[in-house]
Amino acid sequence: MSENLRIRPYARLITMLGEQLIKDNIIALTEIIKNSYDADASQVKVDFVNFSDNYEAGKNAKIIIQDDGVGMDEDILRNHWLNPATPIKASLKKNNRGRTVKGRIIQGEKGIGRFAVFKLGKCVKVITRKQSVDKNGVLIDEGEKNEYVLDYDFSNYDENFMTAEDSQGLFLDELNVKFDVLNIDGGNRKYNFKHGTVIEISELEGEWSEKLVKKFHKEIQYLQPIFEHNAKPNFNIQIFRNGKIDSLIEKDYVDKLENCLYSKSVFQITNGFCDIEKQIVEYNINKKNERINFADFFTSAAKKFFEELSKEKRKLQCGSFRFVFYCFDLDGKSDTKYFLDKEQKQIIKQHRIYLYRDGIRVMPYGDPQDDWLQIDIKRGTSKAGGFFSNDQLVGCVYITQKDNERLRDKTNREGLIEEGNALNDFVQMIQIILAHIKVKYYDAYKIDKKRKEEQKIVNQNPLKLIGRFREEYKDDQTVKKILNDFETNYKKERSILDDRIAKTEDLAAVGLSVETASHDMMLVMQKVRKEIDDLMMNIRLRTFDGFDEVFSTVEHIQENLTFIANSLKDLQILFPSSKLHKHAVSVTDSVNRIASLYKRSYDEKNIKIEIENSEESFWVISTDAVLFQTFINLFDNALYWINFKDITDRRVKIVFDVKHKKVIFADSGRGIFEDAEPYIFEAFYSGKGEDGRGLGLYIARQLLDRFGFSINLLKEDKILSGANFVIDFSGEGDNHDGE
Repeated sequence: MSENLRIRPYARLITMLGEQLIKDNIIALTEIIKNSYDADASQVKVDFVNFSDNYEAGKNAKIIIQDDGVGMDEDILRNHWLNPATPIKASLKKNNRGRTVKGRIIQGEKGIGRFAVFKLGKCVKVITRKQSVDKNGVLIDEGEKNEYVLDYDFSNYDENFMTAEDSQGLFLDELNVKFDVLNIDGGNRKYNFKHGTVIEISELEGEWSEKLVKKFHKEIQYLQPIFEHNAKPNFNIQIFRNGKIDSLIEKDYVDKLENCLYSKSVFQITNGFCDIEKQIVEYNINKKNERINFADFFTSAAKKFFEELSKEKRKLQCGSFRFVFYCFDLDGKSDTKYFLDKEQKQIIKQHRIYLYRDGIRVMPYGDPQDDWLQIDIKRGTSKAGGFFSNDQLVGCVYITQKDNERLRDKTNREGLIEEGNALNDFVQMIQIILAHIKVKYYDAYKIDKKRKEEQKIVNQNPLKLIGRFREEYKDDQTVKKILNDFETNYKKERSILDDRIAKTEDLAAVGLSVETASHDMMLVMQKVRKEIDDLMMNIRLRTFDGFDEVFSTVEHIQENLTFIANSLKDLQILFPSSKLHKHAVSVTDSVNRIASLYKRSYDEKNIKIEIENSEESFWVISTDAVLFQTFINLFDNALYWINFKDITDRRVKIVFDVKHKKVIFADSGRGIFEDAEPYIFEAFYSGKGEDGRGLGLYIARQLLDRFGFSINLLKEDKILSGANFVIDFSGEGDNHDGE
């Protein structure tokens, strides 16, 4: 015989929804305040009653939260407030009526946030009076005639709602909550308010302190955005202690923060908007408008992400969002505009990038300890220089429930639910935008700063100072001897350091070249190993068709091993020992050998290599290594910048100008954006982002310069649409001897 049973939760569910689910007292208090926001309150007062000066709870201590919102009537209290997981707010959102009378977007939807009060204490009293409306249904600043009181007293129960006499525990519907209706005309009123809600919490749980209340005070300061000019929060929260207002943060703290944001930030990225549907990002950077299509994001992080989307054949699951970022230079010198003193650095480091949904903060995003954008993870697992540090950034990202339905709060109010790909896509897009700003703007700023510092050093060159002192003390033989000794020692030390720099550059060049050129060899080696394994297995199991099949397999292995051997032989040219003596080197032969080294990679990406005027001999006095390292870098860069999905003309073109001893190397890739042109030959500047070393072109120029050669960007008379470089060998021997 079957029967229908009912689910009947135990009363300890309240503990699980409140005390255990909510992490700490700060989140619990914030949840109560968010309910006041949904109730259209303009003012919220949080009063710590019977607390000491350092916020230690005394005897009969209470926390009282009072707002001037619309309040609740008997129906709401009976049918919604007393019932966990009430769907009323979720229903309003679903029916597109999720706005309050003041036009606020309703924040809550799960119907359990109210149980955060039981994280704070075991006795809770709710006193509420509903706001009145006129005959047209418009709210007026008066309340209805009745006040309603709900009185929870769970002080006699343990956390499982059991008593010493009862080891079974109560069911949720066995809990008694006292309900009173008070007519305001009777004068029996504890709180004199026109309308709104008061929540008294006593029999407090957990420890309180001045440090904790200060932290809470700062948290609620940022419940609504404060990082934009002329922001006017319409929701004011005040902290009281024993009935008197208590400001726990400096009165000018917000002013100091805003001074840092608007006066000390290197870059102010404002009015940012990421349009997911149109696949466009727009923003103002230091008041200059920028607009970029998703397809034009050039960092390796962006490239990998969009390639994965394409392979998975899916669209972004997050919606559009707005953003504001402020970028700081924590290493700024005291004589620069962007210098931050110790106090200012401390203020900046107390903030991260906050997330706001419909004007209300999603906690804990923005806390100093939180890394919701995985910036520290990225810096730890990839090249740190490819990303801003968390300490450098302050800002806000703004989403709406309408555009981002899948970005929802976790039940415990600690961040967003990781549902499908929505959150990952959202975080990835923010990372891509930040990486773009870092590479395109901030890295250029750092190079400009370095150039200025280097120029100061040049202007204070010891040889110039020596010359000045010689002139000033030309008749003093003692000073003259000291200056001569100083000059001799300085030149010797400078020679040693120059030699060390040259050797370091040589070693770096070898490392970069081997890293890039050995990629194909590793792929071929893996194929060879697999072919050998398969051959051995077939021989062991006697499953091959005969001698011809075995011979064909061995022949293929031999071809691949020959390729590896030839490639390794070519790479030996790069080693420092090959740089010791210059000799006549064929430029055309060097280019052809490197082209063959990259042939497999280029064929795989459907990139053509076109070489013009290679019939004539083109020789220079140099070393094989210098030419190899220069052209390996150019071939490798071209492979990266051409290999974007939307680029259909996929070519590298090399033109030899034997008469003028020049080579033009051009590709049809993304090209070099105008702002980056002054920096591409600087050390550690790379448009690729976290995967770029920023050393290839820098080292190529340094090596060529030793032999009187040069490499420059060709801006006029380009032969292909992407990056065009001209390598000029006409000045050979003008500089150094190549030793």
